Amino acid sequence: MSRPQQDFIFPDSLPRRGSAITRWLGQTILRLGGWRYQVEFPDTPKFVVAGGPHTSNWDAVWAIAFILATGLEIHFMAKAEIFPAWAGWFLRAVGGIAVNRQSPEGMVEQMVAEFQNREKFVLVVAPEGTRKKVERWKSGFYRIAQAAAVPIVLGYLDYPQRIVGIGPTFQTTGAMEADMAAMRAYLEGHVTPRHPSRV
Repeated sequence: MSRPQQDFIFPDSLPRRGSAITRWLGQTILRLGGWRYQVEFPDTPKFVVAGGPHTSNWDAVWAIAFILATGLEIHFMAKAEIFPAWAGWFLRAVGGIAVNRQSPEGMVEQMVAEFQNREKFVLVVAPEGTRKKVERWKSGFYRIAQAAAVPIVLGYLDYPQRIVGIGPTFQTTGAMEADMAAMRAYLEGHVTPRHPSRV
């Protein structure tokens, strides 16, 4: 059974979270699942992770294990309705940020404000927005990165090789369709998800 990679470079500029115990837990989960990881962390304190292809609930399990194993502090968007008083503290503690899903432009502006107000901030977004097959990615992640002037880093799960990956890094050029096509082409050429028919 493959052991997870542990010799990657974690730049000091990146936000950290957790402890030796949580890193051990994440590494153990990956090891038991037969996963390893390939990492190209950018040396910058702020970026958007475009994670995909997202075709299974298992994606979240292995992604969380990876996050624990590396100690990277990440944040994710979730609709405000799932942040009730009794559970909101937990969702925020693990990186959740409540957004108004009914206002796409407001969502972008809110996330840009988070980037501007923090010294270090990593936001993870699933460009498909669903586990079902889609013809086009949603553009919110790109518009956030462009408005916040931060790069986009690809995150992926290659199931046949059992690899959790981070990288490469893309800079937005303003040519959104071409940039997203290049990112999607990279994933399609290098990554096989759990359910390929949904890509």
